[in-house]
Parts: sequence; structure tokens; C-alpha cells
Amino acid sequence: MDRHISAPVGRETAEELRAGDYVYITGTIYTARDAAHKRMYETLREGGDLPINIEGQAIYYMGPSPAREGRPIGSAGPTTASRMDKYTPELLDLGMGAMIGKGKRSQEVIDAVVRNKAVYFAAVGGAGALLSKCITSSEMHPAAASVAETGAYFRLFPDH
Repeated sequence: MDRHISAPVGRETAEELRAGDYVYITGTIYTARDAAHKRMYETLREGGDLPINIEGQAIYYMGPSPAREGRPIGSAGPTTASRMDKYTPELLDLGMGAMIGKGKRSQEVIDAVVRNKAVYFAAVGGAGALLSKCITSSEMHPAAASVAETGAYFRLFPDH
């Protein structure tokens, strides 16, 4: 079934989704790969605040690539989700609503998804150029200004 939702993704929305649904997401989606997840994890260990309000947020496991002329972003393909598994249960327990990536998740992440009524969206690997056409704008999050792009948080604004 085709579903049209908006991020942030609340628990009620996540509970309505079913395996096999084709989901089209609008709203703000954040990107964060393993280096950004590690920084969030360390920040929490040190008693600090996350750079974003994580409640209901959708995190896309994507590494940015340079934008071509006239485009807001380059290829927007997913990265392997299991690289974030060490950090994900805690973020889900803090209220993260959705993750977008490719590949399997650990049992610990699956349990945290169920416990928190969140959702993991499986994106198609190799479709980065196609996915980038759905993004109308992007910007580097201010918290990422001093880090390399691969460790940065980006805000994406998709339109389906």
C-alpha cells in the first residue's frame, strides 16, 4: 500500500505502517552516519545535549556527496545501517521515530524499534541518484560546521 507521511514521525504514524508499504516522506529528515552517531553517543555519555531534538526525528544513514550545478545535493544513497547499531537503541529510547538505511539490523535494534514503536525504512542501495531527485533542498546543520562532511548532520527537505 502507498503511504504518504511527514517527518517527524510520531508513534501513531509508525504503528499504522506495515511491512511492504511503499512510504513517501515529506518534512525534515536529518542525515547522520557512523561518525555523527558516535559523536551523539559520546555527547550523551558526557551528559551533554544532542545537536537536535531527537523526538520523532527521522535519521537517514546517508553520506553527502557534492551537488551538481542546479541541484541541492549530490547522490543521496543509503549507507549500511548496521554500522549505527551500537548507538541506535539509546537514540530510539530517547524518542527517535524513524531510521532510513540499507541492510539488516541487530536484534538489539529490532527490540528497541518494537519497544519504542519506531520504524526502520529500508532504502534501495544503488539508487542514490534517483533518490537525490526527491530532495528539494538541503543544508548543513549548525552543529556540524566544524566537522568533515562525512561526520556532519544535514537537514534534507524531500518532496515526493
